[in-house]
Amino acid sequence: MKTKPFGYWNVKKEKLRQRYPYLTDSDLRFNMGKEKEMIEMLGYKMGISKQALLEIIVTI
Repeated sequence: MKTKPFGYWNVKKEKLRQRYPYLTDSDLRFNMGKEKEMIEMLGYKMGISKQALLEIIVTI
């Protein structure tokens, strides 16, 4: 069974913030329908690909 990357976002957001302290609240703000833009911006800011970022979000 595949897990949705954005399930339990508040928990995942806190874990991402702990692991990557340079991410801000506005970087991690989830807006329904704007997931693609958020992933692109986070990937750019973190210096990793979108696929690598999605893998981090799913496993965190």
